[in-house]
Amino acid sequence: MTNYSDVIIVGGGAAGFFGGINCAINNPTLKITILEATNQLLGKVKISGGGRCNVTHHCFNPSELVNNYPRGGKELRGAFSRFQPQDTIKWFESRGVKLKIEGDGRIFPVTNDSQTIIDCLIKTAQQWGIKILTQTPVKEIHQSELGFNLTLKSGNVLSCKSLLIATGSNVLGYKWAKNLGHSIQSPIPSLFTFKIKDIRLENLAGISVNNGYLQLGIKQGKKLEQKGALLVTHWGLSGPAVLKLSAWGARILYDNNYNLPLIINWLPEYDFNSIKEELSKVKESVSKQKVINYSQFNIPKRLWQNLVNYSLINADKIWAEMTKKEMEKLAIELTKGEYKIEGKGMFKDEFVTCGGITLKEVDFKTMMSKICPNLYFAGEILDIDGVTGGFNFQNAWTTGYLAGIAINN
Repeated sequence: MTNYSDVIIVGGGAAGFFGGINCAINNPTLKITILEATNQLLGKVKISGGGRCNVTHHCFNPSELVNNYPRGGKELRGAFSRFQPQDTIKWFESRGVKLKIEGDGRIFPVTNDSQTIIDCLIKTAQQWGIKILTQTPVKEIHQSELGFNLTLKSGNVLSCKSLLIATGSNVLGYKWAKNLGHSIQSPIPSLFTFKIKDIRLENLAGISVNNGYLQLGIKQGKKLEQKGALLVTHWGLSGPAVLKLSAWGARILYDNNYNLPLIINWLPEYDFNSIKEELSKVKESVSKQKVINYSQFNIPKRLWQNLVNYSLINADKIWAEMTKKEMEKLAIELTKGEYKIEGKGMFKDEFVTCGGITLKEVDFKTMMSKICPNLYFAGEILDIDGVTGGFNFQNAWTTGYLAGIAINN
């Protein structure tokens, strides 16, 4: 049958290509086809990392690596013991792609160009005889006696014994998985910035704080907090600490319509009591200086001035004139000021989804469905998401690799 393949992979992204290539390497005689609905292969690879492709992260200990996954860490622990960032690096470098580690642990191609990764994957797939079809959207998937029948939008029907669905956060992927017996954790956004309109952040766009502390103001449940760099934007707050908090708090933020209090400590080395003591010392040592002009703390001057303006009745006061109430107000603003999240923004062109196929329904040794034989999943279609830094791609490489080597073995 001309329309028969041993293996069909739906989705021409990172997980789909990696699954297909590693399947071909392990089973050179299999006929493998990758179907991509659009005209662009590896589209997310192209735009990731500002067009540089953050391939993975320099964290080689699986038990530490899983801490970067708000959902899926437990299931990935065993998977990472079989294929982890070190293996990803070896895989690409053995195919001529040199990688570099940046100061924050993120790993990129030395070319600083995501096209390097795309070219490597496409070239390798072609070398192993994988058939790649673009602009080939799938309409329906059904089980058959041989395995699966895929009805294309064109009306043509393709059949295969083994099927790997790697469609990312595309709703069609969830629909097909559901029709084949799987349950879906409702997909919602993860990794986003916070929209905050507040007088204390006015005219501060571009200001950054190297190490801030954030906590979501939730009344019940597990405390959600993050430390890290913060960036004030025209619409509110961004930076690594915000993105991580948005990932860990994705469900609760969604459930609260992205309207929750946010507590900020701009100086996490202090708490309310220790900053009060420090402010008292400053008051004694520079009593005749204007409060707005003098700060010994490691925060940007304009941020300090906004917080002082917000805390003092008269912004021209000298330190000696500060009342006890004003000292306490300033201490609160520095260490536990409350802001209101009023919505979410996008994180550049990169988007990650929290939700997907329920993980208990998948065997993480093989990535095969526990419900439907010879059906495999890889990548973001699963209810797995990582924080920013190359972790989402590592999920794609690992689950794609495990599916690839398991298919038809």
